Amino acid sequence: MNGDLTLETMERYLFSDLTRPEIKRIVKLTERRIALDAWIQADQIVLVEEEKQHLAHVISHLLPYETTLMNEATIWGRAVYPLLLMVEHGDIQSWAGVSLQAKYSQFELEGIVDAVIGKCLGGVMEVPYIVVVEAKRGLEGTNPRFQLYGEMLAAARLNWEENRHPAETIFGCYTIADSWTFLRAKVSAMEDDIPEMSIESTREYVEKIEAEIILKTLKYMVACFISGDALPE
Repeated sequence: MNGDLTLETMERYLFSDLTRPEIKRIVKLTERRIALDAWIQADQIVLVEEEKQHLAHVISHLLPYETTLMNEATIWGRAVYPLLLMVEHGDIQSWAGVSLQAKYSQFELEGIVDAVIGKCLGGVMEVPYIVVVEAKRGLEGTNPRFQLYGEMLAAARLNWEENRHPAETIFGCYTIADSWTFLRAKVSAMEDDIPEMSIESTREYVEKIEAEIILKTLKYMVACFISGDALPE
């Protein structure tokens, strides 16, 4: 009977419906802005010539156009997903339209994530490392930050169920047209009624003029998980 009661009273949230008050109600939230060089040193990530050429090709399909006037699907195909594909490494792949679901002790999170970079085995995205939100614009547009918080919270839980670290570090970003904002979250107290979530976020980076640092940041995020540096000791 207690099990049935738990199922009935557990709160369920869709990523796309999350707001700041709801996030602050289900987790102990700490937020701060940082400069990107707090994560990445200037010479830490080096692009090879092939990557530079590929990046130039992507940018050549953005520069002649007013990206703010393009619809989301066009921007996604021209600007966002090509960079996500460039950071694939071995079994770490970039997938679009990924369903995520995670249960904490008092609440459940679920929904479709615009893109995930993570460990893929046998055609299944097993462990999501990086989550990406493409912000909607116009009348349907809402602040993408809190949707991303929820998705990062879900990804952290899925990683924790895999390795049981005391805390999980998860990266994320949201895009508006060809502008990217990067986030890093540390989630702890996973089994408590109210988990703790500490968020660092950067300024916006515009792909037309800052594509190289955007790609380096994505590569840095992937490199952290390959090396284990993103994970707590």
